[in-house]
Amino acid sequence: MTMIDIHNLTKDYGGGKGVFDVSISIKKGEVYGYLGPNGAGKSTTMRHLMGFIRPQSGRVCINGMDCWKDQKKIQRTLGYLPGEISFPDDMTGSAYLKLIAKMRGMKNFSYAEELLDLFKIDPGSGIKRMSKGMKQKIGIVAAFMHDPEIILLDEPTSGLDPLMQNNFIDLIEREKKKGKTILLSSHIFEEVEKTCDRVGMIQSGRLIKEFTIDDLRHSQMKTYKIGFNDISDAERINRIYPDASFNREKKQMTVSLSDSDINGLIFELSSCDIHFLSEEKHTLEEYFMKFYGGDNDDKLSIS
Repeated sequence: MTMIDIHNLTKDYGGGKGVFDVSISIKKGEVYGYLGPNGAGKSTTMRHLMGFIRPQSGRVCINGMDCWKDQKKIQRTLGYLPGEISFPDDMTGSAYLKLIAKMRGMKNFSYAEELLDLFKIDPGSGIKRMSKGMKQKIGIVAAFMHDPEIILLDEPTSGLDPLMQNNFIDLIEREKKKGKTILLSSHIFEEVEKTCDRVGMIQSGRLIKEFTIDDLRHSQMKTYKIGFNDISDAERINRIYPDASFNREKKQMTVSLSDSDINGLIFELSSCDIHFLSEEKHTLEEYFMKFYGGDNDDKLSIS
């Protein structure tokens, strides 16, 4: 069952700014990572889903409801953490959360209390005196405390320390087990890699790549690190694979190959005195940097 449906969404602000013909479909229980440089269109997409912006063309729906026409109904049921949170400075964290709870008609606060404990929050403090990280944690609690089925998170761990980032990952994994549907925009690649089922990459307002995390883990290109006991063996293999990274002093080589070429490497190494051979796993961050850094020559090919 599709819970989030973005179909040919376009909003052109001029000067290349906006989103253009973006289509994303997210199923119930799926965690979808949304990656791209600053200004790529991630937040604009999120704001359309919240009904803050009317599409210029295309369709944006949540649980079968039109995000623009049914915005009030959608906003009451969604969990949402914006990329830039604005709080009333004259309130305490507790007063703010109670206000949000009242707007949503919440009666049970047990989950909110559990989240406050998870993120080590003292809600009695004045928001004006809170650090950026503490305000971010209040925002996370507000997004999750009504136990929504669909959650939109725009840079959710911005300003959090590593311990709280890990707690957030634990929270997402827990929500995932409960069957929640989550759209997550983040610059923390480990966070996306650990929690998301699929990833969409957006650049200059256009969705340019979609893949599953399993695709990344089993990508067509493999990278191997080889340690040699004999420098002459290392030099011979380097002549066969001149594009490999070769450390003569350590007698080590790193080579990237497609699946179809691996047997050839094993054959060549069978006559060498090898100290070790290990496969290096590609990370989402490596793929992102290769893709957006212009080194997009299938060195990290994902089908």
